[in-house]
Amino acid sequence: MENAEHQETIAAQATAPGRGGVAIIRLSGPAVPSIMQVLLGCSLLPRDARYLPFRDSDGEVIDIGIAIFFPHPHSFTGEDVLELHGHGGPVVVDLILQRVLQLGARLARSGEFSERAFLNGKMDLAQAEAVADLIDASSQQAARSAIRSLQGEFSNDIHSLAERLIHLRMYLEAALDFAEEEIDFLGDEKIALGLKQILEHLSLVQHKAKQGSFLREGITLVIAGQPNVGKSSLLNALSGHEIAIVTDIPGTTRDVLRNVILIDGLPVHVMDTAGLRESADVVEQEGIKRAYSEMEKADLILYLLEANKNQADAITALPSKMASHPVLFIRNKIDLTHELPSLTTVNGHDVISLSVKSGAGLSLLKDHIKKRIGFQSSAEGLYFARRRHLEALTKAESHIKNSFTQLMESHLGELAAEDLRLAHLALCEITGEFSADDLLGRIFSSFCVGK
Repeated sequence: MENAEHQETIAAQATAPGRGGVAIIRLSGPAVPSIMQVLLGCSLLPRDARYLPFRDSDGEVIDIGIAIFFPHPHSFTGEDVLELHGHGGPVVVDLILQRVLQLGARLARSGEFSERAFLNGKMDLAQAEAVADLIDASSQQAARSAIRSLQGEFSNDIHSLAERLIHLRMYLEAALDFAEEEIDFLGDEKIALGLKQILEHLSLVQHKAKQGSFLREGITLVIAGQPNVGKSSLLNALSGHEIAIVTDIPGTTRDVLRNVILIDGLPVHVMDTAGLRESADVVEQEGIKRAYSEMEKADLILYLLEANKNQADAITALPSKMASHPVLFIRNKIDLTHELPSLTTVNGHDVISLSVKSGAGLSLLKDHIKKRIGFQSSAEGLYFARRRHLEALTKAESHIKNSFTQLMESHLGELAAEDLRLAHLALCEITGEFSADDLLGRIFSSFCVGK
């Protein structure tokens, strides 16, 4: 690391702030051995946990705890690292931090430990992001997917794709160098077959990454419909407790109510909105305006109807503002019409009949929500992918397909080779082999302090 900032010794609390039984303070950098000698009064053997006092500038004991030294390069950051495990009181933690800062360390920025691990080659960028994703995982399946990425499964697939692209580029470049020979290298089926195999592998990686992206970012559902069709009751039923006020008075919900639920490990951001109708009430008008605003950003709109009304007419009369958005129609209150839960199609739209009051059909609704967005809860080997990963994979796919077209249809080997180079660069953006400094700054600034 050439940056002078990265030659400084950094320190931060690695455990959550607040009161607790134990707090861990982590240090990393070249001054760790000297700080350790003064703070602890001795040098520690590598990875040997010692119980001993931490002392201030006057030699007084600040705390008594466990210290562990990890010499470079065999540490999380690849630098000398010292961990101090002390008592978890905020005052004690602050005193220890003040002392190590006096001895030459500085407070770490958010994610700076992981950033140094990346810059020192201890992990690639996808693995570094997986550290933060594992901490933020909202379900067991999400945590397992983050662990897979942290262990390098995602990165290994990306590296494998990149290696295959490199070999294909070498073969194509050689063909271009011998263009004057009688042998038609560009017409060789080896290149076409190689491109097809790479696209097949890339498609599998994209599928796993997309599923993992659902686990990380979740989806947004907006519950919409006219007043008194059961929107707030549906929010309460999906959430498992009373969030929204439910009355027979039209216009009870005037603002957007939000809650996050899990459907088989999938985070779902559910929003209940104001009933859609003409109203002279200024507050209700604002609520309806906000409802349409949330629909613009929704992954799926749940549009509620009453089961005893003509559903075909209601679907045809769908507000024009919702016409271009994905909508799932729900016929509520089938307990009044004595129907069984069902999934049908009307005028090309999916319609689920259920009863929020009795709960009949709610499981059908949850399963169909997963199906509509393409989430597979039983899928194995998912990566905990981010939006930038999906964008890079899509970019790589586009360039590979362009390369195939340039080669097989236009017979332009030079342009085909350039597209393969751009596809390779897109894949390398995922692991950080080619990354702009501003991208790294945005990524690591979202991490916890101490990681």
